[in-house]
Amino acid sequence: MHASESHVPEAEPPPAGAPSPAPSVTRAGCDVLVVGGGVIGLVTAWRTAQRGLSVAVADPRPGGGAGQVAAGMLAAVTELHYGEEALFALNLSSARRYPAFTAELEEASGQDTGYRACGTLAVALDADDRAQLRELHALQQRSGLELQWLTGRECRRLEPMLAPGVCGGLRADGDHQTDPRRLLRALLIACERAGVAFLRSEAVRLLVSRDRATGAELADGSRVHAGQTVLAAGAHSGALAGVPEQVLPPVRPVKGQVLRLRVPREYALFLSRTVRALVRGGPVYLVPRENGELVVGATTEELGWDTGVTAGGVYELLRDAHELVPGITELPLLEARAGLRPGSPDNFPLLGPTELPGLHTATGHYRNGVLLAPLTGEVMAEALTRGRLPEEARPFSPRRFSHPHLNALQELPR
Repeated sequence: MHASESHVPEAEPPPAGAPSPAPSVTRAGCDVLVVGGGVIGLVTAWRTAQRGLSVAVADPRPGGGAGQVAAGMLAAVTELHYGEEALFALNLSSARRYPAFTAELEEASGQDTGYRACGTLAVALDADDRAQLRELHALQQRSGLELQWLTGRECRRLEPMLAPGVCGGLRADGDHQTDPRRLLRALLIACERAGVAFLRSEAVRLLVSRDRATGAELADGSRVHAGQTVLAAGAHSGALAGVPEQVLPPVRPVKGQVLRLRVPREYALFLSRTVRALVRGGPVYLVPRENGELVVGATTEELGWDTGVTAGGVYELLRDAHELVPGITELPLLEARAGLRPGSPDNFPLLGPTELPGLHTATGHYRNGVLLAPLTGEVMAEALTRGRLPEEARPFSPRRFSHPHLNALQELPR
């Protein structure tokens, strides 16, 4: 059992209902070429096509990538970390868009995305973990959030399957979930219906003419000429040949291993909401789906491009999950997979135009790619159609790495 990003041979074939290639775009060119057909690439293509531009997506297996492995937690509140307050504001803004975004996408595609407004419970299993969770609660309060602190007994009253050792927790009713695999399927169909062309070949080199990005050369030997090009290939965004070094996005692969288990029907109330925990200082999460699937994750490993599932990773996840919910060891194991998150030096995304005219980035989302999908689509469509980066996205311009002390400009060249 193995998984990887969409640009590696081991990635699974596209979901049923995926669109077919459109050779005409290769001949005639397009307004926008999106390199990468994961969640971020697809939402960028869909929103941009809705604004009237001709859009093509270059990816040998659109609908693959890290989204096939992601748990789909929409956890703006419980993902808050020290030093990431600016990112928290972006995450929260995107999370608030999710209900309307889901409704529009489901109508456009005719597909259920698995969105659940179920809330999240973050718990601690010992005194040290409780102290760390208390510190997070204090940070949340300083950020203007009103979260309820619960005793261990109150946590178990909400989720009776929790271990007796749970000694406290935070109830985050606004942190929800979606199913990334269903989300990808819906985005594929919505893109097709909006006129997005899919080129089932990997982009291997950026085309540059007269100091401007003009499209990409594909692995099949064809060239796609585009007025604007978007690097949205996740962890692979920094590996495209032909991109000048000074604008190459500084993203790296961060491996995460995830398990999927099946909850039998007689355990219908196994968990009613997403549960996150600190177990001896290490994070673990359990995400229950309406279809009876339970997602357990995720490890964080700096191992380059390795996407192998390891016995150690599976053991650690099951060990920590068992301490949190002892009954989990009775559930059938359906799948163990690993994927690569795109991490940036500051763990913030890179959104919008680069120093090279005609070249944009939509990558570096790290833990928050699914969560940031609604906002990223809007931000990129605005930048691509109006040459303007919305105010809330300006701190996340890729230009911060070429000019670290220069604020993103309001008007940016296309």
